[in-house]
Amino acid sequence: MAARDGRDEPAELDDIDRSIIAELTRDGRMSVTQVAENVHISRAHAYTRINRLTSEGVLSRFTALVDPIKAGLKSSAYVTLKLKQDSWRELRDQLGAIPEVHHIALVGGDFDVILLVRAVDNIDLRRVIFDQLQSMPGVLDTQTFLVFEDVDTR
Repeated sequence: MAARDGRDEPAELDDIDRSIIAELTRDGRMSVTQVAENVHISRAHAYTRINRLTSEGVLSRFTALVDPIKAGLKSSAYVTLKLKQDSWRELRDQLGAIPEVHHIALVGGDFDVILLVRAVDNIDLRRVIFDQLQSMPGVLDTQTFLVFEDVDTR
C-alpha cells in the first residue's frame, strides 16, 4: 500500500469555511467582496480563506453549470460498464476523450464504471454507446438508463 502524503486527508473546515463554500457553490462568479459581505467577514479574511481552501484542494476549480437542453444535448443516459479486471487505467483515458461523456465514476457493485453520457438526440446516444463504448477492448457489458428529467439539487 502506498504511503499517504496528506492529500487524501479531509481538510479541517469550520462554519465560516462551510459558508464560503456554500456561497461559491451557489455562484462561482461571486466576487470576494460579495462572499465577505454574505458571510459577514472582512474582504481580506474571505480572500485568505478562499486561497487556503483552494490550496488545500477543497475548492478545485470554478466552473459554469450548463443547461444540457439549452446547449442542444437533448438526450442523456447513465451507462454502466463491466470491465475486464485489468483494463480500468487504459479505459479511463479513452472514456475521458469521448466528448459526450460528461462524468466518469469507478464504483463497486454489479458493474465497474458509471458514465453520464449527453448527446444531441437518441440516434447520437445510440452511436456513442454501440459504436464507441461497446467496441472498446476491455468493456465486457453495458447497461443504459435513459434520463427523463434532470433535477439540480444545488
